[in-house]
Amino acid sequence: MAKKRFSKLEVMLMVMFTIMSVISIAFIVLFATGQSGEICQERGCCWSPRDESNVPWCFFPTNYGYTVESQETPNSYAIKAKLTRMESPPLFGQHIKELAIDAEMQTKNRLRFKIYDPNNKRFEVPHEHILSLNPTPSSPINNTLQITQKPFGLTVRREENQNVVFDTRMAPIVFEDQYIQLSAKLPSHNIYGLGEHVHRQYRHDTNWRTWPIFTRDAFPNGGTHNLYGHYPFFLCLEDNSGKSFGVFLLNSNAMDVTLQPAPAVTYRTIGGVLDFYIFFGDTPEQVVHEFLELIGKPVIPAYWSLGFQLSRWNYGNLSIVKETVERNRAVDLPYDIQYTDIDYMEDKKDFTYDKVKFAELPQFAEFLHEKGQKYILILDPAIATSKRVGDALYESYDRGTAKNAWVTESDGVTPLIGEVWPGEAVFPDYTSQACIDWWVDEYERFYREVKHDALWIDMNEVSNFKQGSAKGCASNNLNYPPFIPNILDNLMYSKTLCMDAKQSWGNHYDVHSLYGYSMVLASEKALQRVFGANRTLLLTRSSFPGVGKYSGHWLGDNGANWNDIKWAIPGMLEFGLFGIPYIGADICGFFDDSTEELCRRWMQVGAFYPFSRNHNAEGYKPQDPAVYGADSALVRSSKHYLNIRYTLLPYLYTLFYKAHTAGETVVRPVLHEFYSDSATWTVDRQFLWGKYLLITPVLDPMEQVGDRKRHVEMYLPAEKLGLHIRGGAILPTQKPNVTTTYSRRNPMGLIIALDDHDSAAGELFWDDGDSRGIVSFFLFFFFFVCLLVCCVLLLPLTGFWILLRINCHPEDNADQAKCEARGCIWDVSAPNCIYPENYGYNVTSLRESNEGMTIDIIRNTKYRSSGRPQSRDIDTLRVDIKYHSSDMLQFKIYDPNDDRYEVPVELSVPTTPETEESNRLYRVAIVKYPFGIQIIRNSTGTIIWDSSVPGFTFSDMFIQVTTRLPSHYVYGFGETEHKTFKHDLNYHTWGMFSKDQPPGYKMNCYGVHPFYMGLENTADAHGVLLLNSNAMDVTLLPSPALTYRTLGGILDFYVFMGPTPEMVVQEYTQLIGRPVLPAYWSLGFQLCRYGYANDKEIETLYTEMKTAGIPYDVQYADIDYMERQLNFVLDKDFQGLPALVDSMRDEGMRFIFILDPAISGNETQPYPAFERGIAADVFIKWPQTISDGIVWGKVWPDYPNVTVDESLDWDTQVELYRSYTAFPDFFRNQTADWWHTEIKDFYENTMKFDGIWIDMNEPASFVHGTVGGKCLGDPVLENPPYMPPLESKHLGLNHKTLCMNSEQILSDGRRVRHYDVHSLYGWSHSKPTYDALLDVTGKRGIVVTRSTYPSSGKWVGHWLGDNNSGWDQLYKSIIGMMEFSLFGISYTGADICGFFNPAEYEMCLRWSQLGAFYPYSRNHNGKDPVSWDAAFATATRDVLNIRYTLLPYLYTLMFEAHTKGSTVIRPLLHEFVDDKTTWEIYRQFLWGPALLISPALDPGVTTVRGYIPKDRWYDFHTVSTLHSTMVDMPTPLNHINLHVRGGYILPWQKPENTTYYSRKNPLGLIVALSDAGTAKGSFFWDDGEGIGKQKVTFEHVQKTQGLNIQGTNAGMRNRREIQLGLIRHKETTGCKGRYTDIGHGTVKIKQEMT
Repeated sequence: MAKKRFSKLEVMLMVMFTIMSVISIAFIVLFATGQSGEICQERGCCWSPRDESNVPWCFFPTNYGYTVESQETPNSYAIKAKLTRMESPPLFGQHIKELAIDAEMQTKNRLRFKIYDPNNKRFEVPHEHILSLNPTPSSPINNTLQITQKPFGLTVRREENQNVVFDTRMAPIVFEDQYIQLSAKLPSHNIYGLGEHVHRQYRHDTNWRTWPIFTRDAFPNGGTHNLYGHYPFFLCLEDNSGKSFGVFLLNSNAMDVTLQPAPAVTYRTIGGVLDFYIFFGDTPEQVVHEFLELIGKPVIPAYWSLGFQLSRWNYGNLSIVKETVERNRAVDLPYDIQYTDIDYMEDKKDFTYDKVKFAELPQFAEFLHEKGQKYILILDPAIATSKRVGDALYESYDRGTAKNAWVTESDGVTPLIGEVWPGEAVFPDYTSQACIDWWVDEYERFYREVKHDALWIDMNEVSNFKQGSAKGCASNNLNYPPFIPNILDNLMYSKTLCMDAKQSWGNHYDVHSLYGYSMVLASEKALQRVFGANRTLLLTRSSFPGVGKYSGHWLGDNGANWNDIKWAIPGMLEFGLFGIPYIGADICGFFDDSTEELCRRWMQVGAFYPFSRNHNAEGYKPQDPAVYGADSALVRSSKHYLNIRYTLLPYLYTLFYKAHTAGETVVRPVLHEFYSDSATWTVDRQFLWGKYLLITPVLDPMEQVGDRKRHVEMYLPAEKLGLHIRGGAILPTQKPNVTTTYSRRNPMGLIIALDDHDSAAGELFWDDGDSRGIVSFFLFFFFFVCLLVCCVLLLPLTGFWILLRINCHPEDNADQAKCEARGCIWDVSAPNCIYPENYGYNVTSLRESNEGMTIDIIRNTKYRSSGRPQSRDIDTLRVDIKYHSSDMLQFKIYDPNDDRYEVPVELSVPTTPETEESNRLYRVAIVKYPFGIQIIRNSTGTIIWDSSVPGFTFSDMFIQVTTRLPSHYVYGFGETEHKTFKHDLNYHTWGMFSKDQPPGYKMNCYGVHPFYMGLENTADAHGVLLLNSNAMDVTLLPSPALTYRTLGGILDFYVFMGPTPEMVVQEYTQLIGRPVLPAYWSLGFQLCRYGYANDKEIETLYTEMKTAGIPYDVQYADIDYMERQLNFVLDKDFQGLPALVDSMRDEGMRFIFILDPAISGNETQPYPAFERGIAADVFIKWPQTISDGIVWGKVWPDYPNVTVDESLDWDTQVELYRSYTAFPDFFRNQTADWWHTEIKDFYENTMKFDGIWIDMNEPASFVHGTVGGKCLGDPVLENPPYMPPLESKHLGLNHKTLCMNSEQILSDGRRVRHYDVHSLYGWSHSKPTYDALLDVTGKRGIVVTRSTYPSSGKWVGHWLGDNNSGWDQLYKSIIGMMEFSLFGISYTGADICGFFNPAEYEMCLRWSQLGAFYPYSRNHNGKDPVSWDAAFATATRDVLNIRYTLLPYLYTLMFEAHTKGSTVIRPLLHEFVDDKTTWEIYRQFLWGPALLISPALDPGVTTVRGYIPKDRWYDFHTVSTLHSTMVDMPTPLNHINLHVRGGYILPWQKPENTTYYSRKNPLGLIVALSDAGTAKGSFFWDDGEGIGKQKVTFEHVQKTQGLNIQGTNAGMRNRREIQLGLIRHKETTGCKGRYTDIGHGTVKIKQEMT
């Protein structure tokens, strides 16, 4: 946009200050060379005149600065110190006597140190992204930072080689109220960055060059003056190894930075604090990544914004704009975007348009959209105070005044008046919430009047044509500070506001350089309001670190000359460092007339600017390409290179995705890729796109200008520039067109450029190009081709990613007629039947509050119904969105006109919502057509949920919704057998409906868990729960996307924002309930089998296990102990079992018995359980409108007085011998009472027990529906219009269970269909059982159940069902346990050695080793440890002794799960989410954070290849150490690989044959030191079966004998102390390790009953 041109006086001033910059103060200089020796010596400094004018003559003595008074290390990652000023005269006023320094190693590669006044609050930058970060230290600070005491100095070293990179000892620190100075010696002259200025070369000149930093509206004409942005950041390449570091001073006050020959740097700033961040990288690219992790990674622009763009200041009227558009369309120029500058406005007033010259502007966007183009307009910050044409009110100004939206004078009340383009003006204070609200509202109003596609903001340095204000500026130390950096005009308020003006963030003196930054933040909110879920573009002139998270930038008002075309390249490269990859210069120049040759060359290079826009000023000749003539060399050349640009846009877009997610540069300096070649260190007339495309433009008139590693003369005629593809690259391409709207419909291809090894690799990011966040389809290509040098392959991908292919006919036997009958599209690609784009619902009303939203939606009746006549469509729906907390929200979609079934599971929803938007980790956007919800992570912009896709269906018995996913990393959904922990998203569908079904691939099993955790490409995690208990399925799509289909109820979603995987589980279990804390003994080894013949067999087994010395705590009895499988009745062959149990319990053993829910109803003798159940009316019946009878099934109980002929087939046996059984309705309160009575009666009158095992509670039945097979009532419930892909789905939902029309009664008396609550049966069975166990035994015990649902873990544990004895079941059991960790059920395990089929020796032994690390460790096969040979028994004993040794640690993990919701069996990705290798690991797992288990899972192996995440790890057996690597671990048959993580303390206890005896032994600690020599851990201890809580925490902080132990108590019984026995310290010497005893101890415990 245009600028006010300088007067002659201003030009003279510029020349004067250019001359002054040559002799600018530098290094440790205190004032300009012209100062006298007398003044120098008055300041206590040394005077030594030199021959060179730019070398300091006045410098500090050695006794100047500060000394360290005290220093502390609060932890190994931080240092704090207090400083006192040495006596000396002040330099520029009030000195600060006492300082403090806080230093912190925030990450492995980021050091922060802040020097500040501890006694007075000074201004600090309120950076929105930096303030949201939490440090994740992993490296001790002493390895990186050392403090010199007197005089105070800092030495920053690279950890790995201890090379010094930043050394402030060379000069003293000066810290005065308005003058702060710090100098540091650097290791290299290779310094890049600092801005914003025009740097004529990319690598800085270190010969006493001073660069002022303070945002300013000035011309980028090659001088050293300050420009639009404020960037105190530089990158330094240390040497040709690539090792680099970056330095960022987070300070927004005016400053200058001097680079010196030492090499060294001196900072002088006039306010704030010294808040330094130093970033370490092995390459320059890594430094940029680290910097952007701090300030925020760049926005990913809309795809269309990468197209070519045209603009100019003052077209004159809209007709000329349209003429410009039409003539460039006519030459088929690739061209996406047209701008209008301030001339579209009425008298240059924001939020207006000229109704004479631009009368049709409201229709202009549509004019462009018709041809696939976009429209962008400009807004400036200054708001006119004058009225509009015709003396009409200027309502934008009036509304802003009413809201107190303006920057004020120093009184804090009176709006500051200045002058900009519209004349007298006020200036919005974008740091004020009132102003932000006003700005968003005005923008939304204006958008309704003039549609457009994006926003360009200018003049936001902030620019003012008055010096300070219309009144001038007061004479005070803010407007005239004692020291003024070397800024343009040497006047603080020149062309801007008075420094004593007031803003919400503080004095303009402090926040001036943040004006553009704050305007960007406000404008981003405005764009979100207007464009919602659609991506747009924001372009700003003034910027500050972090602006790139939301905005792009152009290099300002350049000139049409050969210098400015050159200097644009260093400018773009620098803004790549600064985190704004969407960057470019005004092509052909802004000011002055461009020659044809210059404009042609500029169009060539500009075709490779990320932001590619031709823009010029008023009063100069038009310079759009077509104006030069349709047949001109310029048009031919422009079309040629723009077609190349558009061909390569998929590659450029992928680079922006990498910038957005990984902080990589887009326009890249050559040295970033070839740092080992010192010739590249100064290359700034060429640049790269990413790694692979080298652009060598012509930058001089009539020039010939770059093969490998040498300078080459290239003949580049008038229409050519140099383009080279690097060998080894695969570049994605797309056939170009005149706009991206059309080019995105074209076929895609690949350019394959082989390297010297005849190989190439590349990647592609692709999404719809328009949606906020990223909705991706990411492809990786790897080619190894030997014959071709370069080839192009076209891929038929047309339209693939534009429209999600959601299956409109998921039933079998789809054909075209059936598809089109549903209003869907038949296509040859799979799936064949897909929804049209706008199939679904549309928004009719939206009401928003700070607690959430309520939305009414209506079905788009343009399309036919769901195609399922038995399932009526529900045309009007309501959507409630509730912001429950900062990390959890709920959205519920339901029929407001009908009371549909909702899941009766009690959830712990916060009592008050999170009403403060800034506290929430998310924001929600609503897409209206078709309706969809988008949930966006605030910190990254990632859209984690986006249901604005076709196919949303809500009918009575079929509900479907699809969401796009942010990545391909999805975990969870169950219960079913999965082959990997991470889901395969290639159109896999998983049914969910509880069923008596042994584990099998794609078989719906015992439980239902519609919960998943997703990982985002940023390594953030989120979770989603669909609270719906009807039969359902989920389909995972490669786009990536996810489709839910359910047969009833409502859609009730809860979303958990993490952002870490462990936090997702904690947030989820906070809602559904924390896992139960099992009794300590239940963590012991357990034995069971289905098929014990009598109690003698159990007694023999018990004796043999004792003889073998194998640890063993729990014995089971399966249904064999029952008479004819009747609950609560003891069989004649087990009459001795009660006495046996008593004797075992006397010896420290525990006993668990089984109960099934089904109760026999055919008994000829009194059967109290049934009779009391009938009396209490506890059994499931038919609806009263049909019958008052019980819904009979058949399960295990036999008829009385029969002998079962087991030679008959199963169905015949069931028909002839199984009795009728009734199913208790556990929802009813009276059922819980009846169940409690039966359990108590059995405990008191038949047999004692310690835990209960409940089975067959899906509920399972051996007949389908009911006896006789005829279900009463509506048959559609048994065979609904849509059947999910369930096991035996052709037999209906009642296969192997009850009729769906059976009636159950909730605790509040509501009657519900079994159709709706079937999958809750096991859930409803769990709590009554748990309550009865606790009440009857008076102790904690354990309940283990087969069928589960979200929140079951509050009461029960779970085993993974009736598995097979097969090798694949070993690794699948790990996946199952990790999934149940996500589901909030910590006490899990699989039947060791398998349930079905004979076990094989090696497999059973390996399974026993693995099973020793299941939380629920039970062998349920009959092939128990003593049934094999002595070697098997020994190996089992050894591994179980390890388990028993570590039970205190496992019990502590169970307590942490119970109180905090953390996982016990933990996937590696939960601890190492930044390491993407862990995202796909499922053959290893962790106990909590500190014990890594890497079992042998395949036959015949003696070596296990495993992954050791990045940390120090100790081999549990040998104490040797490992660090991050893939490692082959020797694993003989008697061995399991265990590694303890450095930095942790694990409690342990000497093992015994049962926990009853092991708990009497001394406790110990394994102290595994980290690389920093520290370790920490926690320890929970109680009586093991009561409900007391005793926690002991400890931290071992140094390699000494010392151990700090802290204890608290809340309920220990009969225990006055815990004896800490041997404390084992793991350490290594060389390659070998050892345990070292470091002490004994006792912890006294105060007895306190709860």
